[in-house]
Amino acid sequence: MSNTNRDLLVLLKDHSMSDQAIEQQVEYLHFILQNAESAEQFCIAHELVIRNYITSKPRKILKAVKDPVLKPFCFLVNKN
Repeated sequence: MSNTNRDLLVLLKDHSMSDQAIEQQVEYLHFILQNAESAEQFCIAHELVIRNYITSKPRKILKAVKDPVLKPFCFLVNKN
């Protein structure tokens, strides 16, 4: 199993799954979540509103969210 910083709770409906099958399912979940949580996907799903304009440029979005608090008049908008 890959070494990740994530705790997963996997509920199984079928009690007859082997440990190897469970490990495989957890690996699939890690792969799916790793792709969904990437910086590229984050930038696709968000826009940055800075006072008078809206940008979808990944570089500006990642630069803005690098700090835990956004600057004044900067807003992160989820497009979903």
